[in-house]
Amino acid sequence: MEQTNDQWLWFVDNDLIEALARTDTLDSKSEKRPVQSNAIANALTLNMEGKTEEALREVRAAIEGGESLPELYWIKGHLEYQLGNYDSALSDYQTVLASFPNHKAALYSVALCQEKLERFDEAAEGFRKVSEMDPKLAEAHVGAAVCELYRNHPDQALAGFEEALKAKPGHEKALYGKAVALQLVGRREEAMQMYVKLLPITGPNPDLLTNLVRLEIAAGEDAKARDHAEKLLKVRPGSPVALEGLVAGALARGDYKAAVQSGTQLVKIAADSYEAWFNLGVAYHKTNRLEQATHAYSQAIKLKPDQEMAYVNLGITLQERGEWAEARGAYERALQNAPSHSNALWNLSIVLERLGSFADAEKTVETYLEAQPENEDAWFRLGYFRLVRGDNEGSIDPFRNAIAKRPDWLEALLNLGLAQWRAGDKDSAKAAFVQAVASQPESLEALRSLAALAVDMGDEGLAIDIESKLDEQGEREPELAYNIGVLLQRSNRLEEAARSYRRATEAKPDFGEAMLNLGHTLKAMGQEQEAKSYWRRALEAKPELAAQYF
Repeated sequence: MEQTNDQWLWFVDNDLIEALARTDTLDSKSEKRPVQSNAIANALTLNMEGKTEEALREVRAAIEGGESLPELYWIKGHLEYQLGNYDSALSDYQTVLASFPNHKAALYSVALCQEKLERFDEAAEGFRKVSEMDPKLAEAHVGAAVCELYRNHPDQALAGFEEALKAKPGHEKALYGKAVALQLVGRREEAMQMYVKLLPITGPNPDLLTNLVRLEIAAGEDAKARDHAEKLLKVRPGSPVALEGLVAGALARGDYKAAVQSGTQLVKIAADSYEAWFNLGVAYHKTNRLEQATHAYSQAIKLKPDQEMAYVNLGITLQERGEWAEARGAYERALQNAPSHSNALWNLSIVLERLGSFADAEKTVETYLEAQPENEDAWFRLGYFRLVRGDNEGSIDPFRNAIAKRPDWLEALLNLGLAQWRAGDKDSAKAAFVQAVASQPESLEALRSLAALAVDMGDEGLAIDIESKLDEQGEREPELAYNIGVLLQRSNRLEEAARSYRRATEAKPDFGEAMLNLGHTLKAMGQEQEAKSYWRRALEAKPELAAQYF
């Protein structure tokens, strides 16, 4: 975040006028002139005693009494400046310059007053003129650089602070100014390093700490931000930036209760801060205080309606509260601001599915995949939506894409096989089910799917093999045994068919169809008495089979 002007006002050295005056006397063509005014001596004495206003009255009285010495205006300018009367001070220093146009201290003082009056263009020109007269005067370079900061010319300001440091290496205010300029031109790492080095020199300066905490938050240096934020709070209680640092540090280390505590304080003093409300929402959300999180995110949205992340987080909170329609609205609003926002698209598709809007959910997943084609879950869900609505052909490629990214994904393999089976491609379906069984040999669902397909394809050998695998797992499948019996009976493998029917009736004693077919098989084998016995049992278990019997 860019800095505000008040963060570098402390550069101004109020005592520099005196320092310059001691080395740059008011003269004309290097000829020293005696100063004859009791008012000057009296004013200086009063000022040293801390009686600045009385000193100023003394000088004003002398001027009003007809004395016109430039020294009187020089001293009056200094006293006016001390009292914050910058317009009057500027006029006094300009009066001095009328007699001594190249007086360095007066030129500097004029620039200083212009800076105080926010006449930064004139002030910058004045400071530069002084620096040309005395390139080793670091304060003049600093003054010009400060004005460039105010004029939003950080590159020129940076050059000015570097000139000051050439004139006086280690100059505290030039170092601080350079750090600010580096921050504003985007060289944040260098700025942070300079701020850290300056802290032992300047002490816990609140402006420096404010800038440092902001940089550390932006850089994700949350632990450091917390440490410096704690120092900042000691010198500037209630500082919003300090509280931001505490919130960031607490969130980073997972101390969400602390984040709630600091965040609650922050929104009280920075109620117009989007970031404050958003982070408070995160902290509430992490502590499962969903109602409070909903409120915090809603407040953030009021401040910045174009920030999609607040809508996304609000949607997640509403979704967790079971407010599906409201969650849908939040996600759709997020997508108005950021149409390809992946989290919003993904969560919206889940909400739409929950609301029964499967067509909209399918379209949303398709849009999501345009931005996130590597997400295998999205491909699976797209295949699922199409399969549910009967688009068997259309579901095949999505399932294949999912499997390409996760070859042993059982659910995807089974759904691919089902889609291919329904689409009439039984060989491809068989390959998918075989791959599913190979990836998870213990999966009953995979074994049953392959067995059912084997029956449909008339592959009694494969069906029998799968049946034995199920038996090994203690799973007796009467329907499978029955279907295998039907296949074997059609192939005139009567004894094997009879065994299969018997297995079906053993696993399911009231399995009427199996007993009826077993009777037909036994009759074909010449075992009519036993056949009649099974027919009788079949009709007792399921009388409606009488029509098939006759």
